[in-house]
Amino acid sequence: MSRVIRFAWFAVSLVIALASSASLAAAGSELYRVSAVVSGQGEVNRAIGLAQCLEDVLVKVSGDPRLIGDRNVAEFKQRAGTFVARFEYRDRMSGIPIHDEQGSYDRPHDLSVEFDAVKINAILRSVGRQPWPSPRPNVVVFLAVNGRKAKFALTSDGGHDPDMRNSLAAAATRVGLPMTLPTSEQLARRGLNAEVLPGVDVRDLEAQGGVKDIALAGTLTWSDEALGWIASWRMVSNEKDYRWQIRGVGFDDAFRNGMRGAAQVLSGHGAPQ
Repeated sequence: MSRVIRFAWFAVSLVIALASSASLAAAGSELYRVSAVVSGQGEVNRAIGLAQCLEDVLVKVSGDPRLIGDRNVAEFKQRAGTFVARFEYRDRMSGIPIHDEQGSYDRPHDLSVEFDAVKINAILRSVGRQPWPSPRPNVVVFLAVNGRKAKFALTSDGGHDPDMRNSLAAAATRVGLPMTLPTSEQLARRGLNAEVLPGVDVRDLEAQGGVKDIALAGTLTWSDEALGWIASWRMVSNEKDYRWQIRGVGFDDAFRNGMRGAAQVLSGHGAPQ
């Protein structure tokens, strides 16, 4: 084969590979979108926000929360802006007049970032990871809450603590996991409540959803001694049991711990710590 023919074949192969990569990226483009809260639109605050977003997107795309704080990732965070496809701001105080000497650059904003999928995938490969592609399994969360004043099972339609539902949904979105909560009727039909959920086998809970649904069982208990919530999580994947816990945190951190752990297990990155 002549050098001209070999070069032509290489060029055709490269075009095919890039087209395939672009197609895959488009199919899972939501995985490459993340956001952070920043204190205004100045360059310094933007750089801080982009660095946080880069770490978040690497975790989201790979499914591996062990990248949080990884020193190899820290090097890329210093030039996070070079991996961005586009970004935009939303004023969290929109509609509230600017007061005193406050300028628009001092107000809190949501910084929404879409990263270049090809560049993010290359970073992941350089740190020994691979993208965890879509579609991902739906996680059904069965959570028993033992609060200071009430004990209840968190449901999608119950009257207890909508802030918890919103926080759990945000934690799932942050790691790119589809997530649902059972309805009150679904739990009642199976005789499940906050009292019995902690003792139910996770394998039995998975019958609640569809064939591709994965059950994540948890208990969230307030502890004065721990100065916060204690969250314990259980999951089964490939016939292996996984358990992990976090103590003395707000429920936002508790839910992030649960969903990050679920992503780590389901993406094949081992047991959560």
